[in-house]
Amino acid sequence: MNKCELANSVKSSLDQYFKDLDGEPPHAIYDMVLSCIEKPLLEYVMQHATGNQSKAAEILGLNRNTLRKKIQQYNIE
Repeated sequence: MNKCELANSVKSSLDQYFKDLDGEPPHAIYDMVLSCIEKPLLEYVMQHATGNQSKAAEILGLNRNTLRKKIQQYNIE
C-alpha cells in the first residue's frame, strides 16, 4: 500500500464515521484518528523489529524515548 492508498483508506473511514454520526456533532476527531492508527502502527513495527525498540524507533523516525513513552501509553508489550 502506498501513501495515497493509506490516505484514501483514512478518507473512506472518515466518510463512514460522519455518515454514522447521523447528524450528531463530531468531537475530538484528531485524537480519535491518531489513537486508532498509532497503536496498530506501533504494534506492527515493533513486531517487524522483533521487539527491538531502537530498530523500531529508527523505522518510525522517532526518538527511542518517544517510542518507549508511546508503548507505555498504549500498553503495548
